Amino acid sequence: MKIAVLGTGMVGQALAGRLAELGHEVTVGTRDVAATMERTEPDGMGNPPYAAWAAGRDDLRLAPFAEATADAELIVNATSGGVSLAALTAAGTANLAGKVLLDISNPLDFSRGFPPTLFVKDTDSLGEQIQAAFPDLRVVKALNTLTAALMVHPQQLADGQHTVFVAGNDAGAKKAVTGLLADFGHTDIVDLGDISSARGTEMFLPLWLRLMGSLNTPMFNVKIVR
Repeated sequence: MKIAVLGTGMVGQALAGRLAELGHEVTVGTRDVAATMERTEPDGMGNPPYAAWAAGRDDLRLAPFAEATADAELIVNATSGGVSLAALTAAGTANLAGKVLLDISNPLDFSRGFPPTLFVKDTDSLGEQIQAAFPDLRVVKALNTLTAALMVHPQQLADGQHTVFVAGNDAGAKKAVTGLLADFGHTDIVDLGDISSARGTEMFLPLWLRLMGSLNTPMFNVKIVR
């Protein structure tokens, strides 16, 4: 499958690398290719810049958002939540129409420091805002409740039998995303319903961040015990 992964940070790197390993044709989308390749410093969490991470990876291509999405069959939004709408706008409505979007973004607001607050919550969600802005895009919220390493390799944690969620309006789109999650190794995938369910998974982030601080690691996840 031709997949565009929008975002070159930790989440984008994890998703792009794993999808390429699974045999997909992956193009990574960025706002400015030259600027992305010129970065040499790790990010705030010590993750390598894209150029260092992608060195020697012939299975990935870097392109502007519009070029990356033009021929994609499925798009992954791995951008920071504060710029997600701008990134998708840059990709272009025509390049998004009718396509499945796996949306991993969270509406985190760091303007007052850490831990961040949410810039949308309760009666709306970033997932819903993306769907409203691009009505022909088939948005599925998923993987936004766990750290990047566990998104793509859940077996790194205990027996791998922890829970991930999907939310979206289109049954076919959710089926496509669920298939990718299963390919990553996820076995407990809970369908929460339509895209308004993204409110719940996005509002989990304040608890997730507190847990990360208490546990001193991001390598954890929730498990729904029936």
